[in-house]
This record gives sequence, C-alpha cells and structure tokens, in this order.
Amino acid sequence: MPKTIMTVDDSASVRQMVAYTLKEAGYSVVEACDGVDALSKIDGDNFSLIITDLNMPKMDGITLIKELRVKPKIKFTPILMLTTESQNEKKMEGKTAGATGWIVKPFKPEQLVAVVKKVIG
Repeated sequence: MPKTIMTVDDSASVRQMVAYTLKEAGYSVVEACDGVDALSKIDGDNFSLIITDLNMPKMDGITLIKELRVKPKIKFTPILMLTTESQNEKKMEGKTAGATGWIVKPFKPEQLVAVVKKVIG
C-alpha cells in the first residue's frame, strides 16, 4: 500500500507537477486547490505527508498548518511548505505554525523526492 501525500497549491500546473513527481516515485497523491479544500478532504484519508503552498486564496498555508496541528489525527503528520517565499521571517512563521520543512520553488523533481523520502521514507 503506497503512502498517501496531500499536495495543496492554488496553481493547477504546480499541483500536476508535484503529483506526477510523487506518483512516479510510488506515492499515492490527493490534490487540494487551497487550505479550505485541503481541510474538506483531510478527514477522509490517512496522510503520511502534507505539502502546501504558502500564498493561496481563501486560506494560506500558515493558517492551514495551524488548523491541521489542532486535529488529533494529523497533529504529528509531517507538513512541508513548497513556496516561492524564502525569507527567514516566513520560514520562522511556518516553523512556529508547525511546518516540518521548507522547499523553495522552483524545485527539481529529484530534490522533492529526496526530501519526501527523508521525511517519510
């Protein structure tokens, strides 16, 4: 049974690229277009990892992480930020909210897979 990863990004092309990369590496992927969409899909599945963008409409990545960290089922699930933001203040804000790690876009597919394997195997 492959590990399931949720990818959250308002850009369809980024979601497709992340999903394709992860599926090629043997993972199962659920896509969400923003934080609100992610929260609506989160309870129906067991996720090994969540990868979220920072800047999204309706609910940004930091707010999403805060919402997820209070859910007992996903309180300890690793969450990676995948974003164009690279400022230390944003990274600290993400870490404080409960982000496990930070990947800056644009990313190389092999870099994403390497980080995912490091975090969840």
